[in-house]
Amino acid sequence: MNGKHIGWIVLLLIGLAAPFVVYPVLVMKILCFALFACAFNLLLGYTGLLSFGHAAFLGSAGYICGYSMQSLGLSPELGLLAGSAGAAALGFIFGSLAIRRAGIYFAMITLALAQLVYFLALQFPFTGGEDGMQGIPRGRLLGLIDLSDTMNMYFFVLAVFLFGFWVIDRAIDSPFGQVLKAIRENEPRAISLGYDVDRYKLLAFVLSAALAGLAGATKTLVFQLASLTDVHWHMSGEVVLMTLLGGVGTVFGPIVGATIVVSLQNYGAELGQWVTVLTGAIFVLCVLAFRRGVVGEVAHLIKRSGIRP
Repeated sequence: MNGKHIGWIVLLLIGLAAPFVVYPVLVMKILCFALFACAFNLLLGYTGLLSFGHAAFLGSAGYICGYSMQSLGLSPELGLLAGSAGAAALGFIFGSLAIRRAGIYFAMITLALAQLVYFLALQFPFTGGEDGMQGIPRGRLLGLIDLSDTMNMYFFVLAVFLFGFWVIDRAIDSPFGQVLKAIRENEPRAISLGYDVDRYKLLAFVLSAALAGLAGATKTLVFQLASLTDVHWHMSGEVVLMTLLGGVGTVFGPIVGATIVVSLQNYGAELGQWVTVLTGAIFVLCVLAFRRGVVGEVAHLIKRSGIRP
C-alpha cells in the first residue's frame, strides 16, 4: 500500500466523520472549494498554465445550475450536469483563445475573459445582479432523496467531491497526465516528440473548467445561492492561494490549502477585514519557509528521512 492509497483512506475516513464533529455546512463549503482548487491544480501544477480567470467557471456553473433548477425545474443531478457542461463549453472558448499565448500573456487573457463573464453576470436579468440568484431549491436527488435534509446534502456533496477528485487523480496517472507533465517540464521537447501540445493544453483546460464548474454548481446547491462573489476576480486569486498554500503539483495539497483558507475565513470572521491580513501573513510565511506548500514540505521531509511512502 503506497502513500496515495493511505491518503485516499484517510480522506474517506475524515469525510465520513467530519459532519459529526464540525458544522456540516462548513465542511460542505470546504469540499466545494477543495474540488475547485484540485481542478485548478490540474492546470497549474501538472500543465504549468497559470489561469487568473478560473472564477468564471465556478460562478457561471453556479448560475446555470441555479437557473436550470429554479426556472426550468430540473433535478439536482441534471442541474449539476448542466452547470458542468456550461463551464466546460466556456472553458473550450477561453482555452482556444488563451493557449495561443504563454506565460503572463496567457494569465492576462484568462483574467480579461473572466472579467467579461463578471460583467455579463452583473447585467443579465436572470442572475439577479448584485443581489444574486436566491432561493434556489435543492430538490430531490433521483426523485427519491430529499436534499433539504442537511445530512443527505452533505453525503451527496461528499460523493460529488470524491468523484471529481477521482477523475483528477486518474487523469494525472494516465498517459494523458504524463504528457501534461512533459509539457510543463519542457514544452519544446514534448513538441519534438510529436505531441500536439496545443491540443493537450486545451483538453486540460476544458477538464479543469468542467470540474471547477462542478464545484461551483455544487456550492450553489449547498447555499441555495448564486452570487457575483463566485465569479469575481478575487475568487480566482483565492484558488491560487489555496493551491500554493497546500502544495502546487501535489495530489492532496489543494485539499489542505482549501481547508486552511476556508477555516480561517470562517473562524476568523470576528476579526473582520483583519482575516485577510492574517491569511496574507500565513501565505507569505508559507512562501518563505515552506516553498513546496504544506503537503509538499511533508512529502519532502518523508523522502529525506528515508521512509518509503
